[in-house]
Amino acid sequence: MKNSNKISNSKKEVTESIILNDEDYMTILLNNLKELTKNMTVALTEASNSKLYKEYQAMFDNLIKHQRAAYELMFKLGWYTLDKAEAKKISTLVSDLETKLQSLK
Repeated sequence: MKNSNKISNSKKEVTESIILNDEDYMTILLNNLKELTKNMTVALTEASNSKLYKEYQAMFDNLIKHQRAAYELMFKLGWYTLDKAEAKKISTLVSDLETKLQSLK
């Protein structure tokens, strides 16, 4: 993909058919890992004692590691792209946040 507003690697082509391909499976995996880490965050904040919290924390750390690995593989294979942020948009957001911060003081 040679779009100047996108950040990506060359896409590894996969067979398009009614049967799921590697990209489909990786997309499903990444989406499930994202959902699991979101839900695990809730479980962590609502753990009833420190022992349970530590067990959840270990599970969360493992999930986040696998989520990151899945994302990095998909990005490497060109199956995950990012949009470049325009400099003007970044400076507008920074300015807005600075204004909000000043209003809190």
